[in-house]
Amino acid sequence: MLSSEQIAAIADELAEADRAHSVIPRITARYPDATVEDSYAIQGVWRDKNLAAGRTLVGRKIGLTSKAMQQATGITEPDYGVMFDDTVYESGAEIPVDHFSNVRIEVELAFVLKTPLEGPDCTLDDALAAIDYAVPALEVLNSHIELEGRTIVDTISDNAAYGAIVLGTVHKRPDEIDLRWVPGLLYKNGEIEETGVAAGVLGHPATGVAWLANKFHQHGARLEAGEIILAGSFTRPMWVSRGDEVRCDYGPMGVITCRFV
Repeated sequence: MLSSEQIAAIADELAEADRAHSVIPRITARYPDATVEDSYAIQGVWRDKNLAAGRTLVGRKIGLTSKAMQQATGITEPDYGVMFDDTVYESGAEIPVDHFSNVRIEVELAFVLKTPLEGPDCTLDDALAAIDYAVPALEVLNSHIELEGRTIVDTISDNAAYGAIVLGTVHKRPDEIDLRWVPGLLYKNGEIEETGVAAGVLGHPATGVAWLANKFHQHGARLEAGEIILAGSFTRPMWVSRGDEVRCDYGPMGVITCRFV
């Protein structure tokens, strides 16, 4: 376990890396005894400083929910981070690549809650009942910790590598569509790079929402009405650079485009 001073110091390091769009050495290389609880404590200090500085929390991201993502990272359990209002883009946006580090794109669904959701025994059916609608989303990954050899402790500390979200325009209630079969065809500069279906996320993309509600219960918290829950990728991450045009076709849930500038 890390001391409160060490936790605060690492949170400051990550905040500075975020401002400078830079990368720091692995936390676990320097603090091999750091635990998952330590990593969420680091994330919490970083989050609270951002809230104190005037940023507004609009939702949560869940990561590492699919076999594709777990194999890509070597990490075997989900994690979560926070999303602030100034990280939300609409389809068609131009996104400044210099705002991020180790920039990659993931294909996901997001859910907006109409009622609060809390554990400890939250099920998929409970999550579906609490969801107002699903919307397609691209996640922009933003990693401030060196990628080689990182563990879930490193990733969680770095706000689960969340950078930004690009939201589509098609909204579907859970009873309007079989969310398991929503496809994702991801293109970069006109060439297809990744494909997947949403069932790749824990068998059903909303399963992660129930997992997160149960996880939050352990900390005496719950998910609130109106929050956006980014449910996890069903493709591997795709690297992007300045000038890249990204397009993702979600079939019945429309198309998202964005460009990195």
